[in-house]
Amino acid sequence: MHASGFTLVEVLVALTIVAVALIASLRAVGSLATSAFDLRQRTLAQWSAENRLAQIRVENEWPALGRRAYDCSQAESTMTCEEEVFATPNAQFRRIEVSVFPTAGQRVRLARLVGFATTSTRAP
Repeated sequence: MHASGFTLVEVLVALTIVAVALIASLRAVGSLATSAFDLRQRTLAQWSAENRLAQIRVENEWPALGRRAYDCSQAESTMTCEEEVFATPNAQFRRIEVSVFPTAGQRVRLARLVGFATTSTRAP
């Protein structure tokens, strides 16, 4: 009489293959979750920078030269914006760089946007 079935070695090899596949899929899911969070943070940071440049344009603001930092949180995400205003060779233009960071202490820049302000668009 010959017994049919799987040997213990065959079962262990099959379990090892399944375990490796599950570990790989868990790593992939974790990577996707991290990527989605990073993308969301960078999108919100880009919106913060765009908002500031739009505010300058709409209010016909002539920003002072230099650097300033301010809170620019979006959607329950704490962010800090750093705005640098530079003179240009043309006295009627100023270059504005807005950089967005996750918090005041971290130096990982999430977004950077450059725009210009002009005196010709200012109200008299």
